[in-house]
Amino acid sequence: MFVLLVPVAGAAADGPRLSLDRSEAGKGSTLVVMGEGWRSQALLTLLVCGRNMVGGTNDCANAEGRTVTTESDGSFRRELVVVEPPTPCPCVVHVATVTGEAEAADVPLVVAGHPVAPLPEASGARIGVLDARLEGSGGLLTWFGAPPVRRLVLTVGNPGSGAAKDPVFRVGTARGMLAPSWEERRWRGTIPAGQRARVAFDVELAAGAHGPYEVSLKYGDKVLVTEPWDVARPWGVTLFWILLCLVVPAGLFRLGMVVVDRLRPRAAAAAPEPGALPWFTPEAMPRSPD
Repeated sequence: MFVLLVPVAGAAADGPRLSLDRSEAGKGSTLVVMGEGWRSQALLTLLVCGRNMVGGTNDCANAEGRTVTTESDGSFRRELVVVEPPTPCPCVVHVATVTGEAEAADVPLVVAGHPVAPLPEASGARIGVLDARLEGSGGLLTWFGAPPVRRLVLTVGNPGSGAAKDPVFRVGTARGMLAPSWEERRWRGTIPAGQRARVAFDVELAAGAHGPYEVSLKYGDKVLVTEPWDVARPWGVTLFWILLCLVVPAGLFRLGMVVVDRLRPRAAAAAPEPGALPWFTPEAMPRSPD
């Protein structure tokens, strides 16, 4: 079988690489995506995207995406059904890591029959963070293990020459020294050149999370800000288990004692013996007259 190796633009020689078994396919057909240079045992997503994915995953057919786990040598091979993305071509097959350190690569794909439109011109916009803080606090539900929630509030500026319209950020959370887990967030609005805007994103951790965390914001390939977040331990959960360990054994013990008391055999009650009156002894018994 003829295999077409398509180079990945911007990928380093020792970075992740992609190739397809053919460069053009129609809707509903199946092509083979092959990769090398990825992390070992990494979980990846495979998407068909329009507009060269300049608008992030909003340009991708997310519902029809596929996943694959890389081999120990960082390679993979996965069949992918070709679908029409929500935006016009030029199209790409986009592969990215799901967890851990963010890695991504694209490979061009011609989707036969799908509309083609020119890419939007570069706006010259640049995003910088002027101020950042985490707002919010834990409550009673968080004390009992509910997911901790904070709001990342930023003041961003655009020192570029063009307006930034609906910019796409990536919010990441990391515990301790672990790599952040990134999630794309689109901010709806326009930041004109030379102006600033207030941007806010909700950040939620898993239920029961505690310890030192970091919340990061990335725009493009640049991390703009990192904020520490010390999440308190859900002591209500600990208190609940302590009480459960005390109350349940005590209740079982009381129930067992009641059962034992009901099943224990009862001794028959002895009939009382009539006592002799001390003033009527056999010698002192009165005699009847003859």
